[in-house]
Amino acid sequence: MMNLLEKCPLVLVLCAGMLCAAPRSWAQTPDADPPDSSSQAPSPAPAPVPPPAPASAQDDSKAPENRVVTWRSLPKDFLHDQKDIWLFPVRLAEGRHWVPTLAVAGVTTGLVYADPHVMPYFRDHARNLDKLNDTFDAPITTAEVAAVPTALLMYGYFRHDEYARNTALLAGEAYADSAIVDLAIKAVTRRKRPNEVPPGGDFSDTFFSGGKSPFRGSAFPSGHAAGVFSVATVVAARYRSHRWVPWVMYGFATVISFARVTDSSHFPSDVFLGAALGYSITRFEVLRPHDRQ
Repeated sequence: MMNLLEKCPLVLVLCAGMLCAAPRSWAQTPDADPPDSSSQAPSPAPAPVPPPAPASAQDDSKAPENRVVTWRSLPKDFLHDQKDIWLFPVRLAEGRHWVPTLAVAGVTTGLVYADPHVMPYFRDHARNLDKLNDTFDAPITTAEVAAVPTALLMYGYFRHDEYARNTALLAGEAYADSAIVDLAIKAVTRRKRPNEVPPGGDFSDTFFSGGKSPFRGSAFPSGHAAGVFSVATVVAARYRSHRWVPWVMYGFATVISFARVTDSSHFPSDVFLGAALGYSITRFEVLRPHDRQ
Protein backbone atom coordinates (compact mmCIF):
# COMPACT_ATOMS: atom_id res chain seq x y z
CA MET A 1 0.00 0.00 0.00
CA MET A 2 2.81 2.39 0.89
CA ASN A 3 4.57 1.52 -2.37
CA LEU A 4 1.52 2.60 -4.36
CA LEU A 5 1.11 5.81 -2.36
CA GLU A 6 4.74 6.68 -2.83
CA LYS A 7 4.43 6.07 -6.59
CA CYS A 8 1.23 8.15 -7.02
CA PRO A 9 3.08 11.28 -8.26
CA LEU A 10 4.93 9.16 -10.83
CA VAL A 11 1.67 7.54 -11.99
CA LEU A 12 0.01 10.93 -12.38
CA VAL A 13 2.93 12.25 -14.41
CA LEU A 14 2.84 9.21 -16.69
CA CYS A 15 -0.92 9.51 -17.19
CA ALA A 16 -0.66 13.23 -17.97
CA GLY A 17 2.12 12.58 -20.44
CA MET A 18 0.07 9.95 -22.23
CA LEU A 19 -2.97 12.26 -22.44
CA CYS A 20 -0.86 15.10 -23.81
CA ALA A 21 0.79 12.86 -26.38
CA ALA A 22 -2.52 11.40 -27.60
CA PRO A 23 -3.78 14.48 -29.65
CA ARG A 24 -0.46 14.66 -31.49
CA SER A 25 -0.69 11.02 -32.45
CA TRP A 26 -4.28 11.44 -33.59
CA ALA A 27 -3.33 14.48 -35.74
CA GLN A 28 -0.63 12.50 -37.47
CA THR A 29 -3.04 9.63 -38.27
CA PRO A 30 -6.26 11.22 -39.54
CA ASP A 31 -7.72 7.89 -40.64
CA ALA A 32 -7.70 6.55 -37.16
CA ASP A 33 -11.00 6.40 -35.37
CA PRO A 34 -11.42 9.16 -32.79
CA PRO A 35 -11.35 7.91 -29.29
CA ASP A 36 -14.66 7.54 -27.60
CA SER A 37 -15.42 8.20 -24.00
CA SER A 38 -15.07 4.54 -23.15
CA SER A 39 -11.43 4.31 -24.21
CA GLN A 40 -8.93 4.88 -21.46
CA ALA A 41 -5.21 5.09 -21.44
CA PRO A 42 -3.64 1.96 -20.02
CA SER A 43 -2.49 2.49 -16.47
CA PRO A 44 0.87 1.23 -15.38
CA ALA A 45 0.92 -2.11 -13.62
CA PRO A 46 0.99 -1.80 -9.83
CA ALA A 47 4.32 -2.27 -8.20
CA PRO A 48 4.83 -5.84 -7.10
CA VAL A 49 4.36 -6.38 -3.40
CA PRO A 50 7.35 -8.21 -1.93
CA PRO A 51 6.49 -11.50 -0.24
CA PRO A 52 6.49 -11.49 3.56
CA ALA A 53 9.85 -12.19 5.10
CA PRO A 54 10.25 -15.64 6.60
CA ALA A 55 9.75 -15.99 10.33
CA SER A 56 13.47 -16.36 10.92
CA ALA A 57 14.16 -13.06 9.18
CA GLN A 58 11.32 -11.29 10.98
CA ASP A 59 12.61 -12.45 14.36
CA ASP A 60 16.26 -11.80 13.52
CA SER A 61 16.21 -8.38 15.16
CA LYS A 62 14.92 -10.01 18.34
CA ALA A 63 17.62 -12.66 18.48
CA PRO A 64 19.92 -12.54 21.53
CA GLU A 65 22.95 -11.93 19.35
CA ASN A 66 21.42 -8.68 18.07
CA ARG A 67 20.44 -7.00 21.33
CA VAL A 68 22.09 -3.62 21.81
CA VAL A 69 22.95 -2.11 25.19
CA THR A 70 24.82 1.03 26.18
CA TRP A 71 26.32 2.43 29.36
CA ARG A 72 23.40 4.85 29.51
CA SER A 73 20.71 2.19 29.12
CA LEU A 74 22.37 -0.31 31.45
CA PRO A 75 20.93 0.95 34.78
CA LYS A 76 17.41 1.10 33.37
CA ASP A 77 17.79 -2.35 31.84
CA PHE A 78 19.00 -3.77 35.14
CA LEU A 79 16.03 -2.35 37.05
CA HIS A 80 13.66 -3.69 34.42
CA ASP A 81 15.28 -7.13 34.74
CA GLN A 82 14.88 -7.12 38.50
CA LYS A 83 11.23 -6.15 38.23
CA ASP A 84 10.54 -9.06 35.89
CA ILE A 85 12.56 -11.49 38.01
CA TRP A 86 10.79 -10.73 41.25
CA LEU A 87 7.39 -10.77 39.54
CA PHE A 88 8.07 -14.29 38.29
CA PRO A 89 5.65 -15.83 40.88
CA VAL A 90 2.88 -13.83 39.22
CA ARG A 91 3.56 -15.58 35.93
CA LEU A 92 3.52 -18.90 37.75
CA ALA A 93 0.12 -18.01 39.20
CA GLU A 94 -1.05 -17.41 35.62
CA GLY A 95 -0.08 -20.99 34.80
CA ARG A 96 3.12 -20.21 32.88
CA HIS A 97 6.63 -21.74 33.13
CA TRP A 98 5.58 -24.55 35.45
CA VAL A 99 7.44 -27.33 33.62
CA PRO A 100 10.96 -25.85 33.81
CA THR A 101 10.32 -24.54 37.33
CA LEU A 102 9.25 -27.95 38.60
CA ALA A 103 12.20 -29.58 36.82
CA VAL A 104 14.74 -27.30 38.52
CA ALA A 105 12.99 -27.61 41.90
CA GLY A 106 12.82 -31.39 41.60
CA VAL A 107 16.49 -31.84 40.71
CA THR A 108 17.54 -29.41 43.45
CA THR A 109 15.45 -31.25 46.04
CA GLY A 110 16.91 -34.57 45.00
CA LEU A 111 20.44 -33.22 45.27
CA VAL A 112 19.73 -31.75 48.72
CA TYR A 113 18.81 -35.23 49.92
CA ALA A 114 21.89 -36.67 48.21
CA ASP A 115 24.32 -34.05 49.60
CA PRO A 116 25.00 -35.82 52.95
CA HIS A 117 25.97 -38.98 51.09
CA VAL A 118 28.12 -37.30 48.44
CA MET A 119 30.13 -34.79 50.43
CA PRO A 120 32.05 -37.33 52.57
CA TYR A 121 33.56 -38.73 49.37
CA PHE A 122 34.86 -35.33 48.23
CA ARG A 123 36.21 -34.57 51.69
CA ASP A 124 38.06 -37.88 51.85
CA HIS A 125 39.54 -37.43 48.36
CA ALA A 126 40.33 -33.72 48.58
CA ARG A 127 44.08 -34.32 48.36
CA ASN A 128 43.68 -36.02 44.99
CA LEU A 129 42.18 -32.79 43.62
CA ASP A 130 44.62 -30.29 45.10
CA LYS A 131 45.74 -29.00 41.69
CA LEU A 132 42.16 -28.43 40.56
CA ASN A 133 41.25 -26.74 43.82
CA ASP A 134 44.32 -24.51 43.76
CA THR A 135 43.63 -23.45 40.16
CA PHE A 136 39.98 -22.65 40.84
CA ASP A 137 39.91 -21.38 44.41
CA ALA A 138 37.52 -18.54 45.25
CA PRO A 139 39.70 -15.46 44.53
CA ILE A 140 41.17 -16.92 41.34
CA THR A 141 37.75 -18.05 40.14
CA THR A 142 36.28 -14.60 40.67
CA ALA A 143 39.13 -13.07 38.67
CA GLU A 144 38.75 -15.65 35.90
CA VAL A 145 35.04 -14.96 35.54
CA ALA A 146 35.55 -11.19 35.54
CA ALA A 147 38.33 -11.54 32.97
CA VAL A 148 35.92 -12.67 30.25
CA PRO A 149 33.75 -9.51 29.98
CA THR A 150 36.75 -7.32 30.79
CA ALA A 151 38.71 -8.77 27.88
CA LEU A 152 35.73 -8.37 25.55
CA LEU A 153 35.26 -4.75 26.63
CA MET A 154 38.93 -3.88 26.09
CA TYR A 155 38.93 -5.64 22.73
CA GLY A 156 35.77 -3.81 21.71
CA TYR A 157 37.23 -0.39 22.46
CA PHE A 158 40.63 -1.20 20.99
CA ARG A 159 39.25 -2.63 17.75
CA HIS A 160 36.16 -0.37 17.63
CA ASP A 161 33.99 -3.48 17.78
CA GLU A 162 30.58 -2.42 19.06
CA TYR A 163 29.34 -6.01 19.12
CA ALA A 164 32.09 -7.07 21.53
CA ARG A 165 31.37 -4.05 23.75
CA ASN A 166 27.66 -4.92 23.83
CA THR A 167 28.52 -8.50 24.75
CA ALA A 168 30.69 -7.34 27.64
CA LEU A 169 27.97 -5.02 28.96
CA LEU A 170 25.34 -7.74 28.69
CA ALA A 171 27.62 -10.13 30.58
CA GLY A 172 27.95 -7.55 33.35
CA GLU A 173 24.19 -7.04 33.42
CA ALA A 174 23.60 -10.80 33.62
CA TYR A 175 26.18 -11.22 36.39
CA ALA A 176 24.59 -8.45 38.46
CA ASP A 177 21.08 -9.82 37.96
CA SER A 178 22.06 -13.31 39.10
CA ALA A 179 24.10 -11.95 42.03
CA ILE A 180 21.09 -10.08 43.47
CA VAL A 181 18.90 -13.18 43.35
CA ASP A 182 21.70 -15.36 44.73
CA LEU A 183 22.32 -13.07 47.71
CA ALA A 184 18.60 -12.86 48.48
CA ILE A 185 18.26 -16.65 48.62
CA LYS A 186 21.45 -16.94 50.68
CA ALA A 187 20.07 -14.50 53.23
CA VAL A 188 16.99 -16.69 53.69
CA THR A 189 18.52 -20.17 53.64
CA ARG A 190 21.75 -19.42 55.61
CA ARG A 191 23.18 -22.82 54.79
CA LYS A 192 26.49 -24.00 56.22
CA ARG A 193 29.30 -24.72 53.84
CA PRO A 194 30.65 -28.29 53.82
CA ASN A 195 34.02 -27.10 55.14
CA GLU A 196 32.21 -25.70 58.20
CA VAL A 197 31.01 -29.15 59.21
CA PRO A 198 33.57 -30.74 61.57
CA PRO A 199 35.18 -34.06 60.60
CA GLY A 200 32.73 -36.85 61.29
CA GLY A 201 29.92 -34.31 61.58
CA ASP A 202 26.47 -34.54 60.09
CA PHE A 203 26.00 -32.96 56.63
CA SER A 204 22.22 -33.27 56.86
CA ASP A 205 21.50 -30.35 59.22
CA THR A 206 22.99 -27.43 57.33
CA PHE A 207 20.11 -25.10 56.48
CA PHE A 208 19.24 -22.06 58.63
CA SER A 209 22.34 -22.54 60.73
CA GLY A 210 25.06 -20.77 58.75
CA GLY A 211 26.34 -17.23 59.00
CA LYS A 212 23.86 -14.43 59.33
CA SER A 213 25.44 -12.49 56.47
CA PRO A 214 24.64 -13.68 52.92
CA PHE A 215 28.13 -12.58 51.90
CA ARG A 216 29.84 -15.06 54.19
CA GLY A 217 28.86 -18.38 55.66
CA SER A 218 25.85 -19.00 53.44
CA ALA A 219 26.28 -21.63 50.74
CA PHE A 220 22.89 -22.06 49.06
CA PRO A 221 23.02 -21.37 46.13
CA SER A 222 26.55 -21.01 44.78
CA GLY A 223 27.31 -17.46 43.75
CA HIS A 224 30.31 -18.53 41.68
CA ALA A 225 28.19 -21.01 39.72
CA ALA A 226 25.48 -18.40 39.12
CA GLY A 227 28.01 -15.79 38.03
CA VAL A 228 30.06 -17.96 35.71
CA PHE A 229 27.00 -19.48 34.02
CA SER A 230 25.46 -16.06 33.48
CA VAL A 231 28.61 -14.82 31.74
CA ALA A 232 29.03 -18.07 29.80
CA THR A 233 25.43 -17.94 28.57
CA VAL A 234 25.82 -14.42 27.18
CA VAL A 235 29.04 -15.19 25.32
CA ALA A 236 27.82 -18.58 24.09
CA ALA A 237 24.56 -17.12 22.76
CA ARG A 238 26.11 -14.10 21.03
CA TYR A 239 28.99 -16.01 19.46
CA ARG A 240 27.13 -19.22 18.72
CA SER A 241 28.01 -18.94 15.03
CA HIS A 242 31.43 -20.18 16.14
CA ARG A 243 30.51 -23.70 17.19
CA TRP A 244 33.44 -24.06 19.56
CA VAL A 245 32.49 -21.01 21.67
CA PRO A 246 29.48 -22.56 23.50
CA TRP A 247 31.53 -25.69 24.23
CA VAL A 248 34.41 -23.67 25.64
CA MET A 249 32.24 -21.30 27.68
CA TYR A 250 29.95 -23.93 29.20
CA GLY A 251 32.92 -26.24 29.79
CA PHE A 252 34.70 -23.39 31.57
CA ALA A 253 31.60 -22.75 33.70
CA THR A 254 31.19 -26.43 34.54
CA VAL A 255 34.79 -26.85 35.67
CA ILE A 256 34.62 -23.78 37.91
CA SER A 257 31.32 -24.94 39.41
CA PHE A 258 32.62 -28.46 40.00
CA ALA A 259 35.69 -27.08 41.75
CA ARG A 260 33.41 -25.40 44.29
CA VAL A 261 32.28 -28.90 45.33
CA THR A 262 35.69 -30.57 45.33
CA ASP A 263 37.17 -27.93 47.67
CA SER A 264 34.19 -28.36 50.06
CA SER A 265 32.98 -24.80 49.58
CA HIS A 266 29.58 -25.93 48.31
CA PHE A 267 27.28 -28.90 48.15
CA PRO A 268 26.24 -30.25 44.73
CA SER A 269 22.74 -28.83 45.21
CA ASP A 270 24.23 -25.36 45.81
CA VAL A 271 26.13 -25.54 42.54
CA PHE A 272 23.23 -26.90 40.52
CA LEU A 273 20.78 -24.24 41.66
CA GLY A 274 23.36 -21.49 41.15
CA ALA A 275 24.05 -22.70 37.61
CA ALA A 276 20.32 -22.96 36.87
CA LEU A 277 19.72 -19.42 38.14
CA GLY A 278 22.62 -17.99 36.15
CA TYR A 279 21.55 -19.67 32.94
CA SER A 280 17.79 -19.06 33.19
CA ILE A 281 18.02 -15.42 34.30
CA THR A 282 20.42 -14.68 31.46
CA ARG A 283 18.73 -16.69 28.74
CA PHE A 284 15.12 -15.74 29.45
CA GLU A 285 15.49 -12.23 30.87
CA VAL A 286 18.76 -10.53 29.91
CA LEU A 287 18.90 -11.91 26.36
CA ARG A 288 15.21 -11.86 25.57
CA PRO A 289 13.74 -9.12 23.33
CA HIS A 290 13.23 -5.96 25.36
CA ASP A 291 10.30 -3.78 24.39
CA ARG A 292 11.98 -0.85 26.13
CA GLN A 293 14.64 -0.67 23.42
